[in-house]
Amino acid sequence: MKPLCKSVVGGLLLILLGGCSATTTIDEYRPSSQPILLDANEQVVVLGRRDAGHYETDREFIDCVAQRMRGSDISVLPEARFIDAIYPWFEPRTAPKGLPRLKKLMQDPMIKTVVNQQSVRYLVWLDGSTETVEKGGSISCAVGPGGGGCFGFAQWDKLSVYEAIVWDLEELQEMGRLRVDSEGTSYLIGAVAPIPLLTPVKSDACASLGNQLKTFFTASE
Repeated sequence: MKPLCKSVVGGLLLILLGGCSATTTIDEYRPSSQPILLDANEQVVVLGRRDAGHYETDREFIDCVAQRMRGSDISVLPEARFIDAIYPWFEPRTAPKGLPRLKKLMQDPMIKTVVNQQSVRYLVWLDGSTETVEKGGSISCAVGPGGGGCFGFAQWDKLSVYEAIVWDLEELQEMGRLRVDSEGTSYLIGAVAPIPLLTPVKSDACASLGNQLKTFFTASE
């Protein structure tokens, strides 16, 4: 690559690196400003919303949020362990999508017994996705006698929108909810070798949501 080209690409990289950050906002609602008290034997479980055949909240994102919530005073049961223990009542075709359906499920003595055996007191119902909302530019790659390379420039905007609802499985009531919106632009520069500059939209959404959910709970003394 010629010196002039290197300086141009270098300058472009610096400009774009400055813009490769996500903008994240959180909306929170909870009826009480006091955190929820967790007894030593009580656990929280984070479940993703699923609809049979066509929709499923990203399992990787669910695990990320659960990991962010875990701490010395908060025990978070793995999603898969809870779903397997209570099978098939939280599978896509039977899982509750609102508090009325959850109340109906919890009236079943068998389901109530399994939930108690897992020591799960609070359920965080997580719904949302990360989508590419706009694309622009193009990259072309070619191979010739003297070698090959990619040239051009492309960009795409990503948006993560997730909502978490905290349900009390004992009192069967909503304890609060959170919504996180994270957006940013990623770039791909074709300068002989493709150079990706990715904005961590989903990871920022996970960190923001998980950290804020953690503040909902505290261990009782």
